[in-house]
Amino acid sequence: MITSIQNPKIQRVRSLLQRRSSREEEQAFVIEGARLIHEAYQSGAPLDLVLISSQPSPRAAQLAEEIAAAGISLEKVSAELFARISDTENPQGILAIVRQQSRPLRQGWDFLVVADGLRDPGNLGTLLRTSAAAAADGVILTPACVDVYSPKVVRSAMGAHFRLSILHKTWDEIITLCRQRPGQPARVLVSEVNNGTPCWQVDLRRPLALVIGSEAEGVSSAAKQAADQRIIIPMPGQVESLNAAVAAGILLFEVVRQRYP
Repeated sequence: MITSIQNPKIQRVRSLLQRRSSREEEQAFVIEGARLIHEAYQSGAPLDLVLISSQPSPRAAQLAEEIAAAGISLEKVSAELFARISDTENPQGILAIVRQQSRPLRQGWDFLVVADGLRDPGNLGTLLRTSAAAAADGVILTPACVDVYSPKVVRSAMGAHFRLSILHKTWDEIITLCRQRPGQPARVLVSEVNNGTPCWQVDLRRPLALVIGSEAEGVSSAAKQAADQRIIIPMPGQVESLNAAVAAGILLFEVVRQRYP
């Protein structure tokens, strides 16, 4: 049983939780909780190391047995030490290091979501989760986005990392991807607060890339230049804007409504 915080495996977990540079260098990140680890395991995500508390929840203990039986490296950690390294308020007593995976876009993709400079981890995680629920083919992150593998993003996404193609691209690359889509180019639709067409008046059944900007700054100038059309969410109430994740949810499920009547 591991009891020292100086243990190399514990230090590795702490580094991956705290430093983007470590996550990028190792191409790995930390997930915590029985539900999230079970989703990763069931999806075939490469679990590199699993740590189990000496006092795990019943669900975590059962999952640990299943993982160990599959031959995945499992280490027991004292309950006191696990509480120190956990990144959640009420830890279930299980966490894992998982390797980042590059999931290519499917052939014939027709629905992408572009996170344009989203810096709030909760917003980005929720956007990933909503994109997975709406059956988007993938999410593209522009360079100014928060780290998609940071602990808060991972928690908010609730397993979407294991179901989506997540791509990092510049705006030049995004434009090329959309324009050169086989068969029919994909339109770039930019979400705006004002000066656009109401979303339910826009045909969202054709191939598209839907751009969501940050709540504070909106979409970038590069996104506006790339836009084939600007769309808005009509808001009859006296508010200036919506939270980015909320706006994304409305637009994504307008796509669902039109495509799955």
